[in-house]
Amino acid sequence: MKFTNGYWLLKEEYEPVYAVEYADRNVEGDNLTVYVPAKHVAGRSDSLNLGMLTFRFSSPADDVIKVSVTHFEGALEKGPYAEIHESAAHVSIQEDDEHILYRSGQTDAVISKRPGEWKIEFMSNGRVLTSTGYHSCARMLNKITKQSYMVEGLSIDIDENIYGLGERFTPFVKNGQSIDMWNGDGGTASEFSYKNIPFYITGKGYGVYVAHEEDVSFEIASEKVERAQFSVAGERLTYYVINGGSPKKTVSKYTELTGKPALPPAWSFGLWLTTSFTTNYDEKTTSSFIDGMAERNIPLRVFHFDCFWMKGFEWCNFTWDPDTFPDPIGMLQRYHERGLKICCWINPYIAQKSPLFREAKQKGYLLRKVNGDVWQTDLWQAGMGVVDFTNPEAAHWYQSFLKMLLDMGVDCFKTDFGERIPVRDIVYFDGSDPVKMHNYYTYLYNKTVFDLLEREKGSGEACLFARSATVGGQQFPVHWGGDCSASYPSMAETLRGGLSLACGGFGFWSHDISGFEQTASADIYKRWCQFGVFSSHSRLHGSVSYRVPWLFDEEACDVLRELVNLKCRLMPYIYSQAVETHISGIPMMRPMFMEFPEDRMCDVLDKEYMLGDSILVAPVFKESGECEYYLPKGRWYNLITKKTYEGGSWIKEKFDYRSFPLLARENTILVYGAREDVPDYDYAENAEVCMVYLQDGHTERQRIYSVKGEKLVEIEAVRRKDTIHVVVKGDCGSLRFTVISDETLKLDVVKE
Repeated sequence: MKFTNGYWLLKEEYEPVYAVEYADRNVEGDNLTVYVPAKHVAGRSDSLNLGMLTFRFSSPADDVIKVSVTHFEGALEKGPYAEIHESAAHVSIQEDDEHILYRSGQTDAVISKRPGEWKIEFMSNGRVLTSTGYHSCARMLNKITKQSYMVEGLSIDIDENIYGLGERFTPFVKNGQSIDMWNGDGGTASEFSYKNIPFYITGKGYGVYVAHEEDVSFEIASEKVERAQFSVAGERLTYYVINGGSPKKTVSKYTELTGKPALPPAWSFGLWLTTSFTTNYDEKTTSSFIDGMAERNIPLRVFHFDCFWMKGFEWCNFTWDPDTFPDPIGMLQRYHERGLKICCWINPYIAQKSPLFREAKQKGYLLRKVNGDVWQTDLWQAGMGVVDFTNPEAAHWYQSFLKMLLDMGVDCFKTDFGERIPVRDIVYFDGSDPVKMHNYYTYLYNKTVFDLLEREKGSGEACLFARSATVGGQQFPVHWGGDCSASYPSMAETLRGGLSLACGGFGFWSHDISGFEQTASADIYKRWCQFGVFSSHSRLHGSVSYRVPWLFDEEACDVLRELVNLKCRLMPYIYSQAVETHISGIPMMRPMFMEFPEDRMCDVLDKEYMLGDSILVAPVFKESGECEYYLPKGRWYNLITKKTYEGGSWIKEKFDYRSFPLLARENTILVYGAREDVPDYDYAENAEVCMVYLQDGHTERQRIYSVKGEKLVEIEAVRRKDTIHVVVKGDCGSLRFTVISDETLKLDVVKE
């Protein structure tokens, strides 16, 4: 939201209360309160008829400084609020004649006490991260509507880029953009986002989380090109400055506050195939897909039934359409016997024709209007209502139907929608603010489903395929990118969205391979398979047509098979990275600037990414097969073509459909598993441990985990001149060791 006409003038309808100068302070334990009037106070009379802002500083964890600014503290505040996980912080408060220093860990908020100079500098070891100052923080009153807004602007340094703010399909670097935190079903080709996260990180290595569930409005180097500005309606504004020292560590700290992603089951990293959305299908059809994949030796691990497993006009009734699936329990058992996991589509809406609508209405399980009516709409399903998950009984009722499906043999759920949540004339069971609930609703929805899966399936077996999200939603993986089109530009915007979402701590992410809308050409299908299989999770899904590869061409079958085979073999590496993501909160798919913050060439890269610490993926976005990608300094090894590259430069190559840039960086211990037909197996049995260009004097470590996330083997390798010394701890009798290097190197392996 913009409040000014240029730098000097306010829009006529706004009346400001600016933070102008320090007046007083109060210290209570580790908390600091600072009082800041709206003009210079030279004498007693200046304190009359004057607005004032109150700043409260606290710290929920080391190197995290929470700032809460209020104007009128008597204003009613209603939830919901995102859950914050606090830990003991090392806080000190120092003061002299000109400054107050509030320190958490190694991060300072330095508050100026100089007359007429309001300024806070957020610093790390003497280096300024960002600051707020003249006409940056204010309460703005719209004189026409009488609506109050709180606004803050934090400085942006020269060449400082801003990233994140949720799954955004607009340009990857957010500088120059106006962005509103309002979940919407807008596809991938608009400024709308299914997943709005009011948290950004910068290339300087710090992040800012604006702790509001309502519509936070960001102006990133737009209204004021020197500032990242954010505003909310009301009389209070709270934000956290998070300093990890690097983008990766800052994302990790953010997830310490808002929740680490759960570890998805190992089977979920295999290939998912769906019925598609509006296609005609029954058991004969779905079995033909499964048979076709088996006949072509394409490993399939999960089969997904989209919306029409239930009768039309009745979503959700949680009942298999008896005309289409007369024997669902038998069908699911037959598919389980073929080694498949089963996923079913759901949403949080109950159509009026659903047999469950009357019960939900009578028991008060649906959102209601102020007058007591059930809120209903014909958009999506005729007369549908929305389940009120703030009502514990409604959440339990919803879970009871999902449990019946689990008892039948369903393994996981695609939690679609959750964005179209009404705000006008709405009353929630627990009295929550409807505006704040618009985004927060998806948290309750996905948590309700995920909690059931964890309870029924056990820890480590719960898995969603979720579309909408807000702060904290990263705890309930996996998320997918929403409705993309079958084109190269849409493939690129999908990747931008996923990389932006990763900046908010979402560790596991997928998308509709070959696009949801329309039907891709065989060319796009094969290129998107390369991108999709080497995302963390891989799903073939569409709208009006099936996505089995033989409908495109037979080469597509070969391409898909080879890719899935390779991913299965790389599962010891991929799953180890998944465990680390679960522990650290650092996303598995990460933008290049996050992994290489010191390399300025990586600042704007949005068409390639790192899959974990060691593998670079650069999808091909041209029918010609040409791909131009950047490699940071060091040696790189293409896992498909076996070619070696010297980094620090751009590479331009042409690839057929059987290859693309999939490169391991130097100083990598890459573990290949012995199986290529399933993603979940004993990763340590007969595995090949490959040392990729270990440099002299370098020490590298790698772990192999079981499919339950337990550490099996720990490998440490150090190269000294012409010998690589390897120490292996754990059950490692069947491991084989190889070396990729230009030189002839000896291996000295010690097994403990």
